[in-house]
Amino acid sequence: MSVYLEKLSRALGDTRVQLVTTAVAASAVTVGVMWGTRKARRTRQTRRLKHDAEDMLTLDDSDDFGLPADRQTSTESLVAVTKHTPVHLSPNEELLIQEQLARHYVFFGQEGMAKVRDSFVVVVGAGGVGSWAALMLLRSGVQRIRVIDFDQVTLSSLNRHAAATRANVGTPKVDALKQSFADIAPHAMVEARVALFSAETAADLLAGSPDYVLDCIDNMDTKTDLLEFCKKHNLEVISAMGAGMKSDPSRVQIADISDTFEDPMSRAVRRRLKLRGIMSGVNVVYSTEKPGKVQLLSLAESQKDEPGDFSVLPDFRVRIVPVLGTMPAMFGVAMATHVLTELAGFPTEPLPVKGRHALYNRLQCDLGVRESKIPPEAGGPRMQMRANDCGYMLEEIWRGRSAISGSIERLALTRWRRDQPMATYNCVCMTKPEADRHEKLTGDLEDHYPAETLEYIERRLDEEKQLSKWR
Repeated sequence: MSVYLEKLSRALGDTRVQLVTTAVAASAVTVGVMWGTRKARRTRQTRRLKHDAEDMLTLDDSDDFGLPADRQTSTESLVAVTKHTPVHLSPNEELLIQEQLARHYVFFGQEGMAKVRDSFVVVVGAGGVGSWAALMLLRSGVQRIRVIDFDQVTLSSLNRHAAATRANVGTPKVDALKQSFADIAPHAMVEARVALFSAETAADLLAGSPDYVLDCIDNMDTKTDLLEFCKKHNLEVISAMGAGMKSDPSRVQIADISDTFEDPMSRAVRRRLKLRGIMSGVNVVYSTEKPGKVQLLSLAESQKDEPGDFSVLPDFRVRIVPVLGTMPAMFGVAMATHVLTELAGFPTEPLPVKGRHALYNRLQCDLGVRESKIPPEAGGPRMQMRANDCGYMLEEIWRGRSAISGSIERLALTRWRRDQPMATYNCVCMTKPEADRHEKLTGDLEDHYPAETLEYIERRLDEEKQLSKWR
């Protein structure tokens, strides 16, 4: 023991050890002082905030963050909201809102945020898409919102609805949203309308000079009625196409309805609008993903004879659409983002996939040249591929890559099996050099390509046969 004490004594007597020890001790003291100072500062700030909050709760005999009791948000009283509905804010509440929206003020600037906060937005449909769109508009500063839906919260709503909880199962979806909104922005004027949109109710439900209308309806005819009304009355509108049966977030797009492609619902709405004289001018959120990976749930045996008797309302679907809860949320957030940038005067320029049409035309021309070299006795030339078909094969089936090497450079389309006609189920993507070599092959393909390449290509072409049913 005495030996260790002697060594320790010599070490402590060393000047360098003394300096190091002094430095460590000084650092520890400094850290302690800084930590103590910050803790004291946080304590003072917390006390100040609590004091301010208590002042606000008693300010002007108000009960709801400075908002007079007769103007508090409540699901029991329906307050009609319009573009000119006043929003009452106490000075302290305005300070809170400014801090709550601080990041958006930095993004849009004072003028842009003033436009957002002064706006009035109507959201028609408060399901998986509409609830998220409305929620993000409110969180982003929109202070006048009308939400319209006839439906109630169910247990199945909990996988996708922005405000659904077990506690509000069985209550109207719009009331669930309004209650949730009161916790986020108690000053906001939210009108919850439990109503079914129709051509007959359009004038009433869309009254009040809204700056923007968000169509989140999933019934085709009702959706078309809403879009036609908005176009005829010069109301800005954005529409959500089908988010059900989709799972690929990278396929979600915003485009004019006339520029949509490879989406069955967009095509159906586009055709209906054309019959009413509307060719373009309606922005939509849609997905180019084919819904063929999952199927509608089958009807029960007792429902098959008279399926219409089991729908929620006349002309509404009976069969349940499989929904991955994140996809409606993505559609709703995309809609809200587009609307916010438009309201703030900060417009974006959506880049539709169809903007690559020049590439698809080039692929079609190149494919036509290749097909022209096939003699009639060998099944050519029988070119039946449109530019959209070429885009579908490139993007949807081959993911923009060569099936042989995975390259994305100098791509071309060509027949896979030379003894079969050119069609989407016999079309493969390769680089141009690969396609040139492929067209010169003789004999069986199994003699020229590895087994894994053959298996991959056949699997993708089998998938195309299933997806083509949705085109």
